[in-house]
Amino acid sequence: MVNSLILAMSLVFIFGAALLSYYLFGKQGLFCVSAIATVLANIEVVLMVKAFGMEQTLGNVLFAVTFLATDILSECEGKKDANRAVWIGIFSTLFFLALSQSWLMYTPAESSIETFEAFGIVFAQTPRVVVASLAVYVISQFFDVWIYHKWWELTEKKTGDRRRFLWLRNNGSTLISQMLNAFLFTFFAFAGTYDFATLISIFMSSYVIYIVTSLLDTPVIYLARHIHEKRQTSQPSAQ
Repeated sequence: MVNSLILAMSLVFIFGAALLSYYLFGKQGLFCVSAIATVLANIEVVLMVKAFGMEQTLGNVLFAVTFLATDILSECEGKKDANRAVWIGIFSTLFFLALSQSWLMYTPAESSIETFEAFGIVFAQTPRVVVASLAVYVISQFFDVWIYHKWWELTEKKTGDRRRFLWLRNNGSTLISQMLNAFLFTFFAFAGTYDFATLISIFMSSYVIYIVTSLLDTPVIYLARHIHEKRQTSQPSAQ
């Protein structure tokens, strides 16, 4: 019960922070969110917790916000900026991987031996998980941006209105790309570590979380579009 409550509160905080960053800093704020989320998610993903009756990796929610960020950028700023956020996430992951592994090469002072051993426990697992995460991130995020705009082309062609069916392109892209993300990451990162039944359980629980986060991020992207449009209409009067 406590884990479920913390996870729900984390989701509200993380999505709220993404929206606030866009309100305060525009697309640069979402670039920062993408960088922070990819780094922290790669640390959290090695920790398994049980919440809402399912065993899952703790990085699920942070990975989910990266999809929200690219969808907001696709909707409000364009495909080029959405892809740029993905490239920023890739660079942040590579930077984190190189730096975190260099920490383990130091000889610690006697006063920090326990801390260093704790670092080793966490970051010794990092390379395989991060490499798997990076490969899956590249595939699923670029796919998400691509399919978002394909849904947009389809709905605009059918209705003649670019604004309609935001909920469809948001959920239609995220639900498909996150299924791909959950499946590939589970088997790339944890095959050989857990038995097949556990792998299926991790995949299913991860995707259930992604379904929930995808549905819950829909009001956030509508608010983000409102912020963007309000900013656009206020620009001429500010000049």
